[in-house]
Amino acid sequence: MPIIKIKVVSTIAAFEKEIKMQIKFVKNFIPLQPIPKQNQIIFCGTGDSFVSAKLGEVFSDFKIQAFDPLELLANKKLLRKKKLYLISISGNTISNIKLAKAYRNTVAITANKQSRLAKKCNGIIPLNFENTAIQTAGSISFLASALTCISLVTRFSLKDAHYLFCMADRMAKKISLSGTVFVLGNYWSYPVAMYCVAKLYETLGLDAHYERIEEFSHMGLFSCKKGDTILVFEKKNSHNQKLLAGLKRYGLNAMRIDPPSLNKFNQVLFFIFVSQLLALYSAKKKRKKDCFFVEQKKLRDTSSAMIY
Repeated sequence: MPIIKIKVVSTIAAFEKEIKMQIKFVKNFIPLQPIPKQNQIIFCGTGDSFVSAKLGEVFSDFKIQAFDPLELLANKKLLRKKKLYLISISGNTISNIKLAKAYRNTVAITANKQSRLAKKCNGIIPLNFENTAIQTAGSISFLASALTCISLVTRFSLKDAHYLFCMADRMAKKISLSGTVFVLGNYWSYPVAMYCVAKLYETLGLDAHYERIEEFSHMGLFSCKKGDTILVFEKKNSHNQKLLAGLKRYGLNAMRIDPPSLNKFNQVLFFIFVSQLLALYSAKKKRKKDCFFVEQKKLRDTSSAMIY
């Protein structure tokens, strides 16, 4: 994986640097050829990589299935007559490695071609991107895996990355988070809602949740308190307008994040940028120098013990 060594003073500064590096990455990204016989394919990943898997699932029109690795380890019948794509930036996630050992028809999607996962799989799709070489919240690494997974299931092009980034930057600066945060999405925006919450966890340690727009009305809504924040990742329609009106009447900080494009690929890229920039600017407002997960050594050690 090529690395640009850029001097930064904190993990939040590194996060900001890598966010901005994505514009060049998108411009230079070369999509792969879509996989044939997609109903015989499974995508699998954890954390940000699970979001990438879910985006691949959605953009395949659900011909490809996305699973958590523990689901597959618990029920290997799901893998029968399937080809398994294991997504891991580091290539060292132990649950993915266990799957690669237990199942032979595997491809690693990873930034580390010398990783344990890469060595256990039959094939490798390398993720090539530049970064700061500093451990921080995932941005460009996630985008690399997300666009790769989407390109494996459908043809697309992204020509307005700079414009989408500028619009996302403008939107993110308008958002003020208060109370518990709920990020709602639907169809292709739901996996990005999951990603957005992950960035709020990593950078700020916020009490945040992601849900599908419809399911929120049945479940998460009943945990809301006045002053909580609800963000809706979706173009304006009668359903979300009705929801937002009701939430605001109750005293909730509710707003819809309106993508500046009808193109679903552009919408996803816009929502990804908003997610990252929202986490960044919220951290800056609190004058944080380091990401929450970096500060919390005991929590990080527990996470690492389970992941690696």
